[in-house]
Amino acid sequence: MILAAEKGDITTIIGGIAPNWGPFGSLGNEARVMIEVVMAIAILLCLGIAIWGAAKQRIGATALRDTFSAEQGKGLIVAGLTGVFIIGSLGTVFTIVYGMAV
Repeated sequence: MILAAEKGDITTIIGGIAPNWGPFGSLGNEARVMIEVVMAIAILLCLGIAIWGAAKQRIGATALRDTFSAEQGKGLIVAGLTGVFIIGSLGTVFTIVYGMAV
């Protein structure tokens, strides 16, 4: 009996899941690093918005008893976490769309 796991290792499994940059595959290493840096900054900004929203919701709901501030906080939390999800999945989305076009 031949097992499929005997031929590969963890890089085979991970390499099959990770996106291969799709249309950006021909870019140089510096361009890839710049795209990754911009995406990392955008993710940190979105996480900051979510944290600010959580603080605004907490302060507005308890200390000031301001329901409008609490509702704004909820919106900021949802917007920040949605931004993190969208930016985090851009590489996969681009690879899928590029693969469907080819």
